[in-house]
Amino acid sequence: MIILERIKSIDIKNQLASLISIYSLLRIQLPQTNQNKTSKSTQKNMKVHFCSSGAFLFIFIILVTICLSIEAQTCNPSGKIVGKKPPPGQCNPENQSECCKKGKLYTTYKCSPPVSKRTKATLTINSFKKGGDGGGASECDNKFHSDNTRVVALSTGWFNNRKRCSHYITIHGNGRSVKAKVVDECDSTMGCDPDHDYQPPCPHNIVDASPAVWKALGVKKSDWGEMQIFWSDA
Repeated sequence: MIILERIKSIDIKNQLASLISIYSLLRIQLPQTNQNKTSKSTQKNMKVHFCSSGAFLFIFIILVTICLSIEAQTCNPSGKIVGKKPPPGQCNPENQSECCKKGKLYTTYKCSPPVSKRTKATLTINSFKKGGDGGGASECDNKFHSDNTRVVALSTGWFNNRKRCSHYITIHGNGRSVKAKVVDECDSTMGCDPDHDYQPPCPHNIVDASPAVWKALGVKKSDWGEMQIFWSDA
C-alpha cells in the first residue's frame, strides 16, 4: 500500500527516479562471498537470492508498466486564466451558473479523461434556448434548442474537435439511462469573456445537459444542478 501511494504522489518529471528508488528498496542484495570459499550451501543460498531478486525485478517492471499506463490516461491542466468581472447583465446566473470573479484564477484543460463504456462524469444543467444561460447558439449546428429537447454539451476533450457533433451518447444516472444528442462544446480551454457569457472554463469531465435530460433521468427539479453519472457513445 505504501508503494502504491508513493507511485500516485510522484511528479511526472521524477517518476523514473522514484521507481528506481522503489526497486532499490525492494531488491535483495546478493551475498558477498569469497569465491575460493564458496560452498554448496552458499551456492544454494545465492540461487535463492537470485530468484528472489528476479521476482522483485519482475514486480518492478509491472509497476513501471502500470505507472506509465496511468500517466498516459491522465488529463493534466493546460494552464490558468484570470477572471474578469462581467459587465452588468452580461452573465446569466440561470441554472446555478457561475459568473467569473475578478482576479480569480481558473484552471483550463485541453483534454478529458479517456472514454470507455462507463465514462465517469459530472452532469450539469444548461439551457440551450435563445436567451438561456448557455449563451450563443450551439457550436455543432449554430442553432438554439428547446429545454424540452434532450441535448448536451461535452467538455473540450470529449467534444474532440467537433467529432462528436450530432452524435448520441447514453447517460446512466439515478438508476435510469437516456440518450441525448451532442450539440455543443463545454469549453475547458477558455472562459470569462463575452463568447462564454463571462462564465469560467468548464472542468474536463462535464456533460452539460438540457432540462429534458434531467427530467428523463427522473431527477426531482429541486435536485437539478450537479450529479455524478456514467456515459458512453450510443
